[in-house]
Amino acid sequence: MSDEEGHPRRWAILVALCAALLVIVIDNTVLHVAVPAVGDAFDASTDQLQAVIDAYVVVFAGLLITAGVLSDRYGRRRVLVMGLLVFGAASALAAAAPSVWWLIAARALMGVGAALVMPATLAVLVAVFPERERPRAFAVWSAVASVGMAAGPLLGGALVDAWSWAGVFLINVPVVAVALFGVVRLVPETRAAGGPGLDPYGTVLVTAGMTGLVWALIEAPAHGYTAPGVVAGAAVAVVALVGFGVRQRRSATPMVDLRLYRDRRFSGAGFAVAVMTIATGSTLFVLSQYLQLVLGYSAFETGLAAVPLAVGVVAGSAVGGRAPAGFGARACIVAGFTVTAAGFAVLASLSESSGSAAVSIGLGLAGLGSGIAGPSATSTVLGAVPPERAGMGSALNDTHQQLGIALGVAGLGGLLATVYRGRLPDGLPEDAMSSLGATLSHARDRADGGALTEAARSAFTDAQSVTMGVGVAAALTGAAVALLALPGRTTRAVAPAPESEEVGQPGSQRDAE
Repeated sequence: MSDEEGHPRRWAILVALCAALLVIVIDNTVLHVAVPAVGDAFDASTDQLQAVIDAYVVVFAGLLITAGVLSDRYGRRRVLVMGLLVFGAASALAAAAPSVWWLIAARALMGVGAALVMPATLAVLVAVFPERERPRAFAVWSAVASVGMAAGPLLGGALVDAWSWAGVFLINVPVVAVALFGVVRLVPETRAAGGPGLDPYGTVLVTAGMTGLVWALIEAPAHGYTAPGVVAGAAVAVVALVGFGVRQRRSATPMVDLRLYRDRRFSGAGFAVAVMTIATGSTLFVLSQYLQLVLGYSAFETGLAAVPLAVGVVAGSAVGGRAPAGFGARACIVAGFTVTAAGFAVLASLSESSGSAAVSIGLGLAGLGSGIAGPSATSTVLGAVPPERAGMGSALNDTHQQLGIALGVAGLGGLLATVYRGRLPDGLPEDAMSSLGATLSHARDRADGGALTEAARSAFTDAQSVTMGVGVAAALTGAAVALLALPGRTTRAVAPAPESEEVGQPGSQRDAE
């Protein structure tokens, strides 16, 4: 099979990979609407509930790079199957949790499975699709991921209402079974011959470093940037990641080829996407509070309000999968990020009296822009990576996005809280100023509760507008980075094919700079 042909069953393989991806992505958001039910079931504290959510995210982000290297070395299908098995088993354990600590441990184990799955899906796509078709494949991959993220709250709300909190975990088991069947039946095994092995010391350093960094970023908004746990996490991250970088530079066969960051395609597109996800990562979190506590939506209605985001991504991906062939990747990324900035501008204009139409337009534009830009950004990043290191490249691409999301939650979450507190009336107790929910609860016990409720909702809406304004700036910054850092339309040159054991793996094709 040549690079011009691709694998004969590549589109069926894409369906199997998207089934595996869908269950991983849904679990990022499906739990949010079930948190109150989990709290009631276990009489859990706020910190324990936060740990239920964070355990998955922290472990997932911390293991991505290690998982990508494992897939290159030992086989992407093998690692993908292993990840699905771990994820499915952990989901069943979570559904049967007798205590909140059991649930936290099961969520961490689910993060291990998700980390094994995510990089392998993109790496297999690189192996089975010819270069000219990869933007279309990545467009489908991105659309499925976005639909899963938007469907999570909707599905979670429906399962909690119809069954219980355990339903958000047990539903994973049949989906994983379907994905496993498709992967085993359709996906060919691909791996890099003679690639770097798994460096035990490097693995510990990069896992500890990424885990500490993501932990610090997530915990900072809730506990403060000088809290002991946040400082300890940041210190571990700095020491471990510096040590990992030094070890990689001295290694003849590094786990992560840091020279990739000298390639402006890889670093430019990766940085642009990271900046973009700073804004998009916290959008649904902020809007869910606005919809429920300001406009009075139910949990299910809040999930339904996210549907325009998914519709926008699907529509944008249909354009983004084909447009690079005619206009080039850089133009698509710049145009997509600009459209997303327009969506954030609409969301920044929301008020206490805004209706669902304004929210739908803002989310629809944000999704449309992401769909247009996403396939080109992913193709640009992975196009700079040798195909035999596609797992490592995919893991770095996923890591850029996870760090952007964590920075968004920490930075924009902190900004939201700061502006909100500053706009509240004077004289409120400290615990009543921690969130809009806390203020509204405090207002119910006061004689002037109606006035305080209106003031709190107005303060939150103002804070939300400031936060979404930063989202506009982040999207436009991403567009500017892509415009200045990425090359224009390029000609293609075929490099000599590396020695490889990859089934159906074409020779390496790189952009001629």
